[in-house]
Amino acid sequence: MAIHPIEFRYGTPEMRSIWELENKLQRMLDVEAALAEAEAELNLIPKEAAVEIKNKASTKYVTVERVAEIERQTNHDIASIVKALAEVCNGDAGEYVHFGATSNDIIDTSQSLLFRESIAILRNKMVNLTKILLKLADEHKNTVAIGRTHGQHALPITYGMKFALWADEVHRQIERLDACKNRLCVGMMTGAVGTIAALGEEGLEVHKKVSRILGLQSVLISNQVVQRDNHAEFIMDLANTASTLDKIGLEIRNLQRTEINEIGEKFDPEKQVGSSTMPHKMNPITAERICGISRVVRAYVTPALENNPLWHERDLTNSSCERIILPEACILMDYILTLTIKLLKNLTFYPENIEKNLNVTNGLIMAERFMAELTRKGMGRQTAYAISRECSIEANEKNTGLLDVVLSKDEIKQYLSEEEIREIMDPHTYIGSSVSIVNNVLEESKKWF
Repeated sequence: MAIHPIEFRYGTPEMRSIWELENKLQRMLDVEAALAEAEAELNLIPKEAAVEIKNKASTKYVTVERVAEIERQTNHDIASIVKALAEVCNGDAGEYVHFGATSNDIIDTSQSLLFRESIAILRNKMVNLTKILLKLADEHKNTVAIGRTHGQHALPITYGMKFALWADEVHRQIERLDACKNRLCVGMMTGAVGTIAALGEEGLEVHKKVSRILGLQSVLISNQVVQRDNHAEFIMDLANTASTLDKIGLEIRNLQRTEINEIGEKFDPEKQVGSSTMPHKMNPITAERICGISRVVRAYVTPALENNPLWHERDLTNSSCERIILPEACILMDYILTLTIKLLKNLTFYPENIEKNLNVTNGLIMAERFMAELTRKGMGRQTAYAISRECSIEANEKNTGLLDVVLSKDEIKQYLSEEEIREIMDPHTYIGSSVSIVNNVLEESKKWF
């Protein structure tokens, strides 16, 4: 019976398949096969033994069930894999399995293979997400809306600016992931304390060859483990990316609030149910799920950092922790990336509400523009600010429009004509360089992928 929500509710089949037991076992067998191949090339073991080990290093022969059966007796996972592989090899080839290696050579190197597979999936989805955001930025670079600071109406902005901002941020997260991958996905065949003593003079060459066979860079130096600052960096990069998706989901949730309702999730009224008791509800459940699960991903940062300091050349405190946080972080990160792509591809816009909210303050959002235009006409900036503020307070207290108050001020008419004042009040013409900024992002993005 399934217990963890990852098993039946959260996650995608492609990411789950990477971290399932059979694939993890296969990657460990891949490392054992690469070790035998490297040692045979250096005449440390017979070539025919290496061929046989490679042929049998498959879950077709070494099954999850058999490894588990042996582990119940040995209470050691890697020793169980070694025994299971050795017993299916013909002749005396099994005698040469795992020669010169220690458990974490197999664990850490195979884990690098799992990271590489996981990062490929995550990166592809992050690129896809960025392209969707860029498309939305282009489509809505002229969609003028109210910008908010501190939850208050501030100045006009465009929806293109929002989407371009997010696209730029996701692109930075891709760059961080790429940089991390080069440090994280490394091969290690360095023995019990990192000296490769069991393999003698050929040890360092075996270490390098194993990595080359597997398509990995060999770690420059290790003790019994690849140092966990690399793993912590990876988890922190995932957490950082999760915070970006949280940001996107949170903004969409806010903009879908009943009293705002500018954009929102697509809702299928024929099938979808918003509430078990309130028939009218259309809740932002996808965005809320993104925000909720991002908290879990971020929570893995602390244990990942605490896995780095180990006793002397290593202890086992990182192991049990990593069996949980590494697959879960990858699976949940992949899942909320998938949700965010779905959310943005099906985003619904409500132009009439965007326009209504833009004008809800009766022009108060144009006070900065009045100040700037008065200053351009020759009034001192501080004086212009004070007059614009006084007009704003008066308009707010009298519950009237800023335009009416400004038109009643003789000191303003000395600098601005009525025609100029009325033109200043149009929020659609006060978006600064936003279109150019979005176009700059779109142009720069041509170099990203």
